[in-house]
Amino acid sequence: MDDDVQQIADVCQERDLHVAVAESLTSGSVASLLGAGPEAADWFLGGVVAYGERVKYDVLGVTPGPLVTERCAQEMARGVARLLGADATIGITGIGGPEPSEGKPSGTVVIAVQAGRLEHSRMYRFPGNPETVIAATAHRAVGSLAEVLRSLPR
Repeated sequence: MDDDVQQIADVCQERDLHVAVAESLTSGSVASLLGAGPEAADWFLGGVVAYGERVKYDVLGVTPGPLVTERCAQEMARGVARLLGADATIGITGIGGPEPSEGKPSGTVVIAVQAGRLEHSRMYRFPGNPETVIAATAHRAVGSLAEVLRSLPR
């Protein structure tokens, strides 16, 4: 098991926090990693796979416009928090490739994490084929959530 998932599980169980994810590019890969964590049923609520634009707009409340942006990832994270009542969330959007989109190269990814009043988002560029980009994104998203949860005040 991934050390980051173990850390997420530990913090969530210790502080009675609940996690949810909103995934576009990764299509449920992050949910699969979290769902395999220890005692996941106690802290992992689930997620929304928002691959299509309408799902982002209509379900998660994303503002129409470019989708591979920090704003979009942040709105995805906020939307899934609202829908599922989560304390900490991840929002992921990006371009797996092999072709560019929205004027950005393949492998461009944005991950937003929010927990309490903390919100962190960042754009990444992961090289490789779509499968490699998705795997790298899922692991970075889990790592980002672990970092934010560790930084929460006690």
